Amino acid sequence: SLRRIGRRCLVVALVLAAIPVVLTFLYLPSFVHPISTLMLKDLATFSGYDRRWVSIDDVAPVLAHSVIMSEDGQFCFHRGVDLGELRGVVDDALAGEATRGASTITMQTVKNLFLWSRPLGSVRKVVELPLAVYFDAVMSKRRIMEIYLNIAEWGPGIYGIEAAAST
Repeated sequence: SLRRIGRRCLVVALVLAAIPVVLTFLYLPSFVHPISTLMLKDLATFSGYDRRWVSIDDVAPVLAHSVIMSEDGQFCFHRGVDLGELRGVVDDALAGEATRGASTITMQTVKNLFLWSRPLGSVRKVVELPLAVYFDAVMSKRRIMEIYLNIAEWGPGIYGIEAAAST
């Protein structure tokens, strides 16, 4: 019946929503080295990947600062979402102008850990925004940066700064 299908869809939605909430807490300790959805895809398709985890303590501060400046200049000041950048993108879109990216490092980290890249990018963004705010509230900026630097794809099958530096 339609009611039963509706209940099943609700249960599936709740389970899917709970996964990132639970995983975020599992990812809090620095000894946990999460993998991204792209890494999972590479494993599932037997493509393999290269990723060597590096502690944030072993990352040159100039590298972390460079990533912040190139990806998200307000990283240290926003709470997961840069509302000013987001507002600018929306204004540009409403004016019919070309839009630019407004994803923060936290949003990119959440996308890489829990979400998909394509298709349905706009649907993903709607899910990504509250997840980024939640992730930022639970994780320290230092831990977010550590995870980001170790799961970002720097080339096909190359994840994290250590693997990228070695290729």
